[in-house]
Amino acid sequence: MPEPSAPPPTPPVSLAALLADGSLGLRLIAGLPDAPAERVAVHWVHTSEMADPYPYLLGGELLLTAGVQLTDAHADTYVGRVVEAGAAALGFGVAPVYDTVPDSLLEACDRHGLPLLEIPRRTPFTTVARGVWRLMAEARHRELRRVTEAQQGLAAAAARPDPVPAVLRQLAVRLGGRAVLFAPDGAELHATGRDPAPGSRTALARLARVVNPPGAASPPTSATDTLGGARLAAYALGGGQGLVLGVAAGSREAGDHTVTGVAVVLLSLLTAPHQGAAEAGRSAALVRLLLGATPSEAAPLLGPGPWTVVHAHGGDTPFAASALAAALGSALAETDGATVRVLTDRPVAAQPGWTLGASAPVGPAALAEADTQAERALRHAEATRADLVHHREPGPDALTALVPPEEAAAHARARLAPIAGSPALTETLRTWLSLHGSWDRTAVALTVHRNTVRHRIARCAALLNADLDEADVRMDLWFALRRL
Repeated sequence: MPEPSAPPPTPPVSLAALLADGSLGLRLIAGLPDAPAERVAVHWVHTSEMADPYPYLLGGELLLTAGVQLTDAHADTYVGRVVEAGAAALGFGVAPVYDTVPDSLLEACDRHGLPLLEIPRRTPFTTVARGVWRLMAEARHRELRRVTEAQQGLAAAAARPDPVPAVLRQLAVRLGGRAVLFAPDGAELHATGRDPAPGSRTALARLARVVNPPGAASPPTSATDTLGGARLAAYALGGGQGLVLGVAAGSREAGDHTVTGVAVVLLSLLTAPHQGAAEAGRSAALVRLLLGATPSEAAPLLGPGPWTVVHAHGGDTPFAASALAAALGSALAETDGATVRVLTDRPVAAQPGWTLGASAPVGPAALAEADTQAERALRHAEATRADLVHHREPGPDALTALVPPEEAAAHARARLAPIAGSPALTETLRTWLSLHGSWDRTAVALTVHRNTVRHRIARCAALLNADLDEADVRMDLWFALRRL
C-alpha cells in the first residue's frame, strides 16, 4: 500500500490504538492476515458514499462508508480504487443500509490487503472521527513535549565547557542510539551512544562519505539509510569545514528529524571557526539595508551568486527555519510563522518533512523576481504533492513564436480585460488551467475552499463570455495569460 504523499504535521494514529479504544467498539474483520495493526498509520478520517471515492482521497485516510452504492459485483473494483488512492483502512457501518458487512467486501479487502473495520450501530461516524482527532491530539502533545525537552537539553549541552561532545551525548540519549562527528577524511572525531544494530558503525561511516565525498563540487547535504531495522542518517555541518554528523537509531519518531536539525544547527555554530569574507559581506549587506541603503546598493555585498530563493512549508518549531537553512547550506533565512524563506547559493535538494519551492538561480539584482518564482513553485509543489518544485522558464513554442510579442501582449490585454482588475480571478484562472481544470488541486494551490474555486471560475466564464469546457477556449486563455 503506498505511503500518503502529503502527511499533515500531526503524528498519525496507529490502527491498533483505534481498535484498543473501547468507546468506539471497532472490530478488525479483514485485510490484515499477518501484518500487525501497529504498522498501519491513520493520518485523517474521510466519509464518502461515492461509488468511486478515489478523486477525493489524499492518502492515509480511514475511509468511512455505509455502503450506500456498494454492490457485490462492484466490491472488488471499489476496494481496488481505495487501495490505489493510498487509504490506510476502510470502516464499514452496519447501519442503516446493511445489517452485516457483505461477504464480497470481506473477500475484496482480504484480496487487496486493505484493513476493514466493522463499525457497530451504536457508533456514529462522527464519533469515530472525534476519536481519531483525540488520539492525534494526545500523540501531538506527547511529541511536542518530547521535542521541547530535547531542544532544551541540547541547548543546555551547548552551554557547557566542552559543548560538542555534550551535544552529541544529549542527541544520542534523545534518539536512543549513536551520534558521531566525522572529520573531513571520515575519521571519528567524537562518538557516543550505543550501536542499534550489528554493522551500523561501518554503515554510518559509509553514509557520512556520501555527504562529503572527496572532490565533489555539490554533494548532498544529508543522506539516509536503513540497516537491520536501524535508521541511519548523515548531515553535512555548515561552516565549510567538511564535518559530518552521523546518527544511528533503532526507531524513528515523528519529531526525531526536528531534534536532529537542532543538533545540526548547534554543531554547525560550535564548530565554525570564524566568519569568513563571504559571511562578513552578507552581514554587511544586512547592516546597510537596516541603515537605509536601497536593495540595489546592498545586493552586491551578497556576492555574485547565482542565488536561489526557497519558500518552504513544513516546520513548526522555533528552530525549524534555522535547521532548514543549515540543511540548504545557508544562514540567510526568515519566517513569518507559516512560510520559511531561505536565500542560498548552493543547489537545492528535497528535505524530509518539508515542501519546497525554489526559484531559478539569479544574480542579486533579480532577487525580488526570484522570490515571486519561489512562491509560485511552492504553490505548485503543494498542489501536486511534490517535495520540491523548481521554477522553470517556459520553453520555446514554435506556434506562439510565430506571433510578434507586441501583438501577443495586445491580444492578451484585450482578451483578459474583463478580469484584469481582479488579481484573484486572474490567478485562479491561471492556476486552474495549469492544473488541467482540477478543482481540488487548485484549491490546495491557492489555499482556498474548492467551492471558492468553482465560484471564481464561473465568474471568469461569465465575464469573459467563454465556455471553459471547450479545449480551444482554454488554449486561447492560457496563451493570453502567458503573455499578460
